[in-house]
Amino acid sequence: MSTKKLWGGRFSGTTNEFVESFTASVHFDKRLAEVDVRCSRAHAKTLLTASILSQSEYDAIVNGLDQLITDIQSGDFRWDPALEDVHMNIEARLIELIGEPGRKLHTARSRNDQVASSFRLFLLENSDGLRTTLLNLQEELLNKAASHTHTIMPGFTHLQNAQPITFGHHLMAWFEMFDRDLARLSDWHRRTNVSPMGSAALAGTSYPIDRREFQSIMGFESVTRNSLDTVSDRDFAIELVGVLSTIMMHLSRCCEEVILWMSPAFGFISLPDELCTGSSIMPQKKNPDVAELIRGKSGRVIGHLNGLLMLMKGQPLAYNRDNQEDKESVFDALDTTHQSVIAMALLVAGISAIPSRMLELASQGHPTATDMADWLVRHGIAFRSAHEICGKAVSLANERKVELHELTLDELKELSDSFDESVFECLTLEGSIAARKHPGGTAPDTVVEAIEAARTRLTLQLKRTSANA
Repeated sequence: MSTKKLWGGRFSGTTNEFVESFTASVHFDKRLAEVDVRCSRAHAKTLLTASILSQSEYDAIVNGLDQLITDIQSGDFRWDPALEDVHMNIEARLIELIGEPGRKLHTARSRNDQVASSFRLFLLENSDGLRTTLLNLQEELLNKAASHTHTIMPGFTHLQNAQPITFGHHLMAWFEMFDRDLARLSDWHRRTNVSPMGSAALAGTSYPIDRREFQSIMGFESVTRNSLDTVSDRDFAIELVGVLSTIMMHLSRCCEEVILWMSPAFGFISLPDELCTGSSIMPQKKNPDVAELIRGKSGRVIGHLNGLLMLMKGQPLAYNRDNQEDKESVFDALDTTHQSVIAMALLVAGISAIPSRMLELASQGHPTATDMADWLVRHGIAFRSAHEICGKAVSLANERKVELHELTLDELKELSDSFDESVFECLTLEGSIAARKHPGGTAPDTVVEAIEAARTRLTLQLKRTSANA
């Protein structure tokens, strides 16, 4: 209560103790501290260029900010909740360190454009770590898929046995999900990488600063075009959490399959002990808890997206204090997604396929019925008629409790005179898979080509990421 507010000139009384606590955000937005200090250095440079600061004042500010960075990194910085947020804490401490020059730093800016700049830059920089972990996950998927280009498993629709595919093809489907996520992240990055500084409170600033100088120093690609929109915009936060929600949705779908595949009913895979946990009462249990937690955390991130949309939907222009509530959601969504991607990479690396069980289930449920219909089409039967004939063949096989390839040629000829001995060649699982040799298909050679092409793309992305680090 003894802390003097930097905005307190027009107030005659002190802030209510509960209100002071209720409005404070420093306990979570102090994560922006280092970025905020760097932004303040860049802002000081624009003030120097505009002759608003003298060289000695600029030097004092830079030296003071350097000391603050040292204190923040070492943990020696004392955060005061009475100063509300990270920005006021840093400014107040700077004034303590260097005196009057510190009071000039806030010239030509507002907390509104200050927080918009720091928040954008923090998210831009921290999303790079997520990109790297996504690329690592894709690398694990490619390595695993390359080991299973010929491993036959059932492909499902409606969780019913539909057509045979290869395990490598299935893993490459996961790869494509995360490839789209990376593209969405890049697209978000492009839209977000604009500098708010200079928008001030809402109308811009009357001081002759060059907004593009701050933009250039901080590495933004351009400056925002409307000051009113700039300080009230949180689309960049909403859009990022939208991307994160999609990543988590994809992770959750993959984890659902891991959980199903590991169950005795499927028995397609096993996971190493170090990625599983046991039961406190049932000694035989080996639970895929990592996959279940990722699946559960997806709801948490998606909930943050809904919360941010609700936060913004009723706000008039320009800035409102409601927007203080954006950072905890975004920080948690980014942290949770990053950790979940790392965990998923461990799961993928730890998967051990059980090809014999995959093959056993792939053989059930007449998975080559479509191949039989296609065979009839190639022999002059219209597809709808072929579909009907094959449906009758499936019914006959069910009555006899056999699979399609176990029906006799005489039984098939009772359904259509077009059948001959060659039809049985397409009714094998291997024949069905080999026939899907077009781009995007499940044929082993096609999957190998897809893996090689994906690895080339991934290598280029990894090089770009390393170059930008």
